[in-house]
Amino acid sequence: MDATPTFEMNARTFFQSSEKVLLVTVMVPNFSIRFPAHSILPAFDRYTSTELTRRQTSILRMWTKTKFGIRLVDFFCSRRTLAALVLMIHAVAPLRTLSKDNLTTPGLAREFSAPFEEVRQAVIAVVRDQIIHGTLVFDKTPILTGAEATDSTPLFDPWPGPGEAFYKILKGAIAPRHFLESGDQGTIAVRYVIIPVDANRTRVKVDAIYVETAHRVAHPSDGTVEKSELKEIKDHLDAQEEAAAEAADARRRALSAKLVQESLVRQREDETSRLSNAEGNQKDLQLQVTALHHELERQVKSPGADLKAAPFRSAATVRAMPAKASVLVLIVTPHWLGIETPDGQRGWLPVEQLEQLP
Repeated sequence: MDATPTFEMNARTFFQSSEKVLLVTVMVPNFSIRFPAHSILPAFDRYTSTELTRRQTSILRMWTKTKFGIRLVDFFCSRRTLAALVLMIHAVAPLRTLSKDNLTTPGLAREFSAPFEEVRQAVIAVVRDQIIHGTLVFDKTPILTGAEATDSTPLFDPWPGPGEAFYKILKGAIAPRHFLESGDQGTIAVRYVIIPVDANRTRVKVDAIYVETAHRVAHPSDGTVEKSELKEIKDHLDAQEEAAAEAADARRRALSAKLVQESLVRQREDETSRLSNAEGNQKDLQLQVTALHHELERQVKSPGADLKAAPFRSAATVRAMPAKASVLVLIVTPHWLGIETPDGQRGWLPVEQLEQLP
């Protein structure tokens, strides 16, 4: 930024240069007004009773266009010289600005690594967010709200190329920032064109324009609006991708929990089956033991018999066994059976003196 200590020293030399004044802001403490250069004189006349002319000093800031680009110049003015400076700007300012018919708005384009439908959803979200991104009217309100989505606007010709076009407009904007030579009150329009490249890539082209309501003068964006709108689209795509990743992660966790639950159910079923089989086997074994035990049990025939200490008739008699007395066969020989009584007494009885239990 160039700054001059006084108006008298450099103003006349400055206006003799080839610089073109685009926009002017007059500033005093706690107050400022912005004027388009091409209509500064009538606009300044409307504010002669404001704080601008009641203050002894003020700063006049100008955006000028040179062959090297946009330059910012400040002049520190007294009340007397402020009016003279305004007259000088009016004298050298262009008589007209770009009209809509000869306006060139190359816009900005960006290619996203996402399918057409995902990019379309992100663009629709930005179109409907009621904000014109990358510009403002008042410094105290850095977000320019009140925009509305629309199917078309006369500020843009119908889109002739491939893809799908969306529009967002804001009416009643006063000299919005980042529109070259903007002044007075008018409408901001933003166009979004979505063009599929392939299955996983989509291109978005954004154009922004500001048109004064009274004079129908069109002002192109300096690229800030387009860049900001594309950033919003990118942010929405990132949010969609993050939400999709979180949803996929939630599905994976749910699937994992389901698999664990199913595994536990199968484990319980297997354990129940094994327990049931074991219980069945135990019952079978018990039945087999019972059957075997029944097979080995005998009873003494009537009228009873003597329990011998050895398998010989001459052996000593251990005790007399009454008829129908139950015994358990322990040893089997062709003629004698080694038995055990219910009270644990062991001995021998002839085979013909025992019979099966009923």
